[in-house]
Amino acid sequence: MYKIGNTVVYPSHGLGIIESIEEKNLMGTKQKFYILKIMEKGTRIMIPCDNAEKVGLREVIPSNDVRKVVKVLKEKPKTILPNWNKRYRESVEKIKSGSIYEVAAVFRNLSLLSKDKKLSFGEKKMLCETKHLISSEISRAKGITEQQAEKILDTALK
Repeated sequence: MYKIGNTVVYPSHGLGIIESIEEKNLMGTKQKFYILKIMEKGTRIMIPCDNAEKVGLREVIPSNDVRKVVKVLKEKPKTILPNWNKRYRESVEKIKSGSIYEVAAVFRNLSLLSKDKKLSFGEKKMLCETKHLISSEISRAKGITEQQAEKILDTALK
């Protein structure tokens, strides 16, 4: 169970802070909720405490796991689907998983693809979003700025 003030990662949204834990009465059943404030947008999300793991809420990776993220970025992709529509849907599922390693694989694949061909509007947006999701978590994990974290990503992709 998370505590008030914990920084966590919520899939597709990025870093958030547990602002409070509230008990709500829904359909006659009392249930505890994490009130999560997304750091980037300031939006608040209610997540049932019992469902937190199921929806992908997790702790920020430890600092030494950043090496694993860099390793994913340096790996050759297994396959990059040629059909942008299928590729996009597969990427969305990976991002929704909440795994920073899956998000890193999407970022890597789109970065490589963008060097060979023009990305669709949706994929360009996804490239920026995945870079931000990864760099913000790395910056939090290592206690560095997001710009420094982006340099780590850019260096890994060279």
